Amino acid sequence: MKLTKALGRFMGLGPERALPPPRYEALADGLVITDTAAEAWFVLSGSNTDLMAEPSRDAEQDTISSVLARTLAGYECHLRVLWSPLNAADYIDEAEELFSAGHYREWTQLRVDRLDMLQLPTRHLLLGVRIAERNNQTKAKSRAGFQEALGLGTRAVSYKELARLDALTRRLGRQLESTPWRARPATVEMLAWMIAREQHRAAPLPAANGDGAVSGAKLAQLTQGKVMPYPDHLQVVDGRGEVAAWVSVLAMTGFPEEMESPGSGEWLRAVSEITYIPENEGDTFQDFGQIPVVPVNPEVSVRFEVMHKRDALKTIDEVRRLAKEQRQSAAKHSAGEAGREIEETEQVMAELARDMKRDDVTLIEDHPRLVVSSDVGLEDLRAKVDAVVSYYGGLGIEVVVGTDEQRELWIESQPGDLVRVADLGHTRTVDAFAGSWFWGGAQVGDDKGPIIGYLTGSTPGVVRNDLTAGSERGDATTTAFIGRSGRGKTTGMMLSLLDAGFREAFVLALDFKGDIGGLVTAAQSYGLNSHLVQTGTHYAGVADLFGMLGEDERAQVEVPAQLGIALPSHLRARGAETPIQKAVNQVVAEGEPATWKVIQRLRTSEDPLAQETGEALYELSLTGVGAPFMGRPSGEPMLVPRPGLWVVQMPGLSLPDADSDREDWNVTQRLSVALMHSMIAYAVTTAGRKDLRGLRKVVAVPEVHVLTATREGSAFLQYIARVGRALSTALVVDTQDPESLAGLTGLVEQLTTVFGFQLTTPQQQSALAALLGLPDDEHTRRLVQAIGLQPDGEIRHGHCITRDRRFSCATTQFDIPSGDLLRLLSTTPKISRFGSEAAADAATGTGPDTMQEALA
Repeated sequence: MKLTKALGRFMGLGPERALPPPRYEALADGLVITDTAAEAWFVLSGSNTDLMAEPSRDAEQDTISSVLARTLAGYECHLRVLWSPLNAADYIDEAEELFSAGHYREWTQLRVDRLDMLQLPTRHLLLGVRIAERNNQTKAKSRAGFQEALGLGTRAVSYKELARLDALTRRLGRQLESTPWRARPATVEMLAWMIAREQHRAAPLPAANGDGAVSGAKLAQLTQGKVMPYPDHLQVVDGRGEVAAWVSVLAMTGFPEEMESPGSGEWLRAVSEITYIPENEGDTFQDFGQIPVVPVNPEVSVRFEVMHKRDALKTIDEVRRLAKEQRQSAAKHSAGEAGREIEETEQVMAELARDMKRDDVTLIEDHPRLVVSSDVGLEDLRAKVDAVVSYYGGLGIEVVVGTDEQRELWIESQPGDLVRVADLGHTRTVDAFAGSWFWGGAQVGDDKGPIIGYLTGSTPGVVRNDLTAGSERGDATTTAFIGRSGRGKTTGMMLSLLDAGFREAFVLALDFKGDIGGLVTAAQSYGLNSHLVQTGTHYAGVADLFGMLGEDERAQVEVPAQLGIALPSHLRARGAETPIQKAVNQVVAEGEPATWKVIQRLRTSEDPLAQETGEALYELSLTGVGAPFMGRPSGEPMLVPRPGLWVVQMPGLSLPDADSDREDWNVTQRLSVALMHSMIAYAVTTAGRKDLRGLRKVVAVPEVHVLTATREGSAFLQYIARVGRALSTALVVDTQDPESLAGLTGLVEQLTTVFGFQLTTPQQQSALAALLGLPDDEHTRRLVQAIGLQPDGEIRHGHCITRDRRFSCATTQFDIPSGDLLRLLSTTPKISRFGSEAAADAATGTGPDTMQEALA
């Protein structure tokens, strides 16, 4: 019998192949218990590695190698990488907590419909570790098996045993929790889903018992079904006897001697990058860009065991001695020379032994499998399999279909099973296995909050950004949108401002260019309180500091300062600021102060200088730029500190250069700075009012380089950035010039999120790299140069590099959920520049195939 088993193993026909599938006896948080063993299961968190700096990557890979060598040595482990469709309907429940203003349910449904269209998959990383053998339970199980299967018998797993296994799981979990994986025990619902999904069952998952476990008849329901094996695939049959899915299990049988990371060495992370073109009969495409490219999303099953260093050294020494004996034997024959491979093997084994004695290096035996499935048909499955084989072939990795071994390989991939096809395995160092970066990928954005788009890196997923959440989590509150004109940064900013409006925030946007008026139209279409204020003679007095600041002492300081800026230089040189302050004090003492009353009092004064000053200011108050802050009001004020969106446009604004002397300012420049002073003072006061501290507030400044051209504007931006957290005020800036932004130290220190769009000059690219926290090197500059471009070189609006509050960076796509909303938010006079609605969708990232294009 022993000889038969030995021969069988030698021929790849070990007794494990004939064992029955695992029989599940209980599930609990972090535990899968079968009739023969107990496994601890953990959910692993992914790392954001796409744009990670090389030193950080090396350090994290070394950490994982150490975890494998020290923590998991001697354990039989099972790694699963699974995919599930994004449940967009969950966003409806989230929205009830996020939003409260306007027609927020309609807004939420628009996003949900868009997510359903995109069909973004979600990646799940799970690690199972066998922590106990239960062979002694087999006989007891056979006696009560029938009753237990019906849920009528006694528990197959006692409370005492369950408690012991739970303690072992938690002990191991504490060790894995502090690693880059940030492991946590998988919930019983997750484990039930992992088992049930293998048979593609759409039935609802069973609820846990009162003690938090799933067992008996409830557990039996998870594995009900029929799987029919064929030579190169399996067919999953549903309860009606119809084929519900076609599955093929692939084995990774050959690897190159050396693999680079980053690069081809990341052979497990790369599964998310594999795509194929499905065959759709009857579809015709006018050009190559219309051909759909769909992700394959093969699932990973790797059973592995890390050898203890003592056993690994013994294995290495045996291989080295065997190579040495072969070399010596060859030297005794007529040839007199050993093969080069034999000599290299002896040398490599000796070097590896030295490394293992010095570092946390040991060997790992792994059995990697790829599970490809299709719910369309057998031909679609084979097209996916061909795509997987071709992709890995390009990396020098041999992947083959497990012909005539589909049953064994599929059962082997189930939780609670064991290695059945032992001959399709590999032995490598833990460094080589860690270099697969199965936990790597793309991950950026807030954990909670409004969905603004999706990832376009190596792993798919949604991107969230909440402009107003910084103060709530005790973080900085400034967000920057940086990039060339026409790349979608202002549109992306407006999308985030709309989300803030639905969060019942007070949003004030200073629109210098006059191109974000569509934000108001869009907000009104969804029931938000929104107003467009265009400063001009028809809105005289709308920005009167007295009207906004009331009789506060601040007004007695700000109004004279503002009028002093607008004052002609020759009057200021004669001391006109003194009669201005006197007139302000008198108007305040009379009650119901207003700037036009100050000018009127100056005009009627007996002091010649006051009269001349009053006449000059009166004439300026009749202009389109002067009227808003010192003209006589023609109607009710339109800026009030309550939730809503307020867009202030300032036609005719002409701000001077930051380094120009005030004496050289012309009339328009003086009035422009005075008007800006008014808006700055209003924004600061609104943020600082004690009765508004509990209200979310957002101050948005597009084209911020225009504002930083003045000392008052620069001081305002840095002040808001510094105190924004305490005042619950978020600052949102939009600029084409990261160099000028980088010069505002107070603002840069308070940046929580940066969206970097395309830039073309090396100086600006380097400045953006610094703000993103990326290395200032040629690779980063090429990345900034290429972001926002389609493969054919055309513009891809809304595509950018995002840096979140954790300083993680990834490429993302702002996604406008509908073509109608895109037209409302357009910052150009004519949407027709795209040629058609479909072209507009593609250009702004709203077309249905954008995700596939990003993954291509």
